[in-house]
Amino acid sequence: MRFAVPVFPGSNCDVDCAKAVRETLDRPVDLVWHTERNLEAYDAIILPGGFSYGDYLRTGALARFSPVMESVAEAAEKGKLILGICNGFQVLLEAGLLPGAMRVNDHLQFRCAIQSLRVENHQLPFTRLYEAGEEIRFPIAHGEGNYYCDPETLKELEEQGRIVFRYSGENPNGSVAGIAGVANPQGNVLGLMPHPERAIHDWMGSADGVRLFRSMLQTWEGMYGAA
Repeated sequence: MRFAVPVFPGSNCDVDCAKAVRETLDRPVDLVWHTERNLEAYDAIILPGGFSYGDYLRTGALARFSPVMESVAEAAEKGKLILGICNGFQVLLEAGLLPGAMRVNDHLQFRCAIQSLRVENHQLPFTRLYEAGEEIRFPIAHGEGNYYCDPETLKELEEQGRIVFRYSGENPNGSVAGIAGVANPQGNVLGLMPHPERAIHDWMGSADGVRLFRSMLQTWEGMYGAA
């Protein structure tokens, strides 16, 4: 299983994502500059956090037009696993690969903390090693993580099991219905604001992110019979 981590001008969690793949899965992973148009060689794509294009206009609004996003969209259509973390989630929203939009945190502050989450759907390629309703801890670090969608979209997300993670306890940004992560209808595209790549060792404060990456590998092995 090969991973690609697209790098946009302003990305700052790209190396973290690559290290997480290597340290949790021992699988090959490449940092790919945003002008790359061909990701055919990769089985999974992780859009990293950061401040792509300095977050000018809106978070993710400029990165959404980078050439690499055409290939990301094609990979999503083919059923490959796409994970967007923090700014990567924002880019997926702007690209229309996930529904909704991101707004400034309701308290107008940048929030950096280890946050408790509840696993809402444990049957996706990214969550199969978690338990339903399990509480886990991932770090957050964002100023625009206030997820919003209209009532009709929220109803669809609820009914289709596409709300993957919710904030447990405090809602750190005002996100509608406490949403921390959502998936596309097929379940192969996940966007979340918290950072699983920063939760892979106990010394980080949590190792709960390991199972997300291992879930991706287990799913791929199940699809292709690979070891």
